[in-house]
Amino acid sequence: MSTQAMPRTRPGGSAAPPDPSMPANLRRNAPLVPTDTAAGRSLAAVIAILTFLAGLCAGAAEMVATNAAQWQGDVAREVTIQVRPGPGRDVDADVARADGIAKAEPGIAETRVFSKAEAERLLEPWLGSGLDLSDLPVPRLIALKLAGGQAADLRRLRSRLVEALPGVASLDDHALWLQRLSTAANAFVGIGIGLVLLVLIATGLAVTFATRGAMASNREVVEVLHFVGADDDYIARAFQRRFFGLGLRGGAIGAGLALVAFVIAGLLARAARSGPAGQEVEALFGAFHIGLRGYASVILIGVIASLVTGVVSRVTVRRFLA
Repeated sequence: MSTQAMPRTRPGGSAAPPDPSMPANLRRNAPLVPTDTAAGRSLAAVIAILTFLAGLCAGAAEMVATNAAQWQGDVAREVTIQVRPGPGRDVDADVARADGIAKAEPGIAETRVFSKAEAERLLEPWLGSGLDLSDLPVPRLIALKLAGGQAADLRRLRSRLVEALPGVASLDDHALWLQRLSTAANAFVGIGIGLVLLVLIATGLAVTFATRGAMASNREVVEVLHFVGADDDYIARAFQRRFFGLGLRGGAIGAGLALVAFVIAGLLARAARSGPAGQEVEALFGAFHIGLRGYASVILIGVIASLVTGVVSRVTVRRFLA
């Protein structure tokens, strides 16, 4: 908001030059709130940093939620039959019988029998490689893929396995794993939302201190404006527009940097995907792709930071003038 002082005129009618003794904010064509100051640039930098951190938290929470939903869908489409070897039993025959029972059950689209070597290889992350597990009773596994259009009766399948192979075969529907995965994902998303709220609160506090400082440094300007008839709303709107502009600049910079960071992380993840380490990272954390909803949430964080800046500055000015 620009405010113009009453111009002094010479006898010939032309405007006199501005009085150098007059405050800079009241000279002709000068803004009420200075637009380019060290304090303003510092506040914009602080808002940019806080918006960047909030954008990272929001994007990470969205990425975890998306990957967790995908993992839950993949796990929920498969169940596992575990066949334990026992004394005097032919484990291969037991596995073949359990596989036949599963194939006869409606709703089972595909079965895959793990060989003894494949079952032992699954234990390497816990026991290490190079061990001789031939003397250990390593259970044999059968992975069942559920059909998408027809729901399988897992309770009936479990009962048939118990009747045919009592104490030998068991069915795992991964319900406990799904529950733990959902709990962990929800906790991470909740932490991310909490961090975003804390960053926005920190933004509001920074704007409050900056607004109070600007009001204190422009006290004489405010007094002159009151003297010439300006009300508190006029002054509050001027400060709100100024700080909203700073918040918009800082929010845009911070959100843009957060988007660039996610794009670079995705490119690096795709470049390292060919190696075994990259594959393990991708299996654990996903492809570092936040999707359209993630990008929209980061942009929304920048907009919210701008709105918080404008609203907090207006409320602070009104309380200062009260």
